Amino acid sequence: MKKQTKTVPEFSSEQEEREFWATHDSSEYIDWKKAKPAIFPDLKPTMKTISLRLPETLLNRIKTLANERDVPYQSLMKMYLRERIDSEYGLERNKQKKANS
Repeated sequence: MKKQTKTVPEFSSEQEEREFWATHDSSEYIDWKKAKPAIFPDLKPTMKTISLRLPETLLNRIKTLANERDVPYQSLMKMYLRERIDSEYGLERNKQKKANS
């Protein structure tokens, strides 16, 4: 017997939709057996150009490291920033978990 799914309501904002899905089971509204993987080949994060002043010696060291890894120096800087920020957020969450325990 085919499972009857409910109709997904219309939402007036993304926030309203987030709140709805946070409190409802999507399997009551969507037949996930019919779902197919989605591919978004042209989806890229929005980038913002910034100006950053660095000591020349630091920039030269970054460029040297990037050259050794065969990556553009700006890409290497983004990787370093991402790793450090992820680490900081992880540490902050761990501190909050311990404080709440």
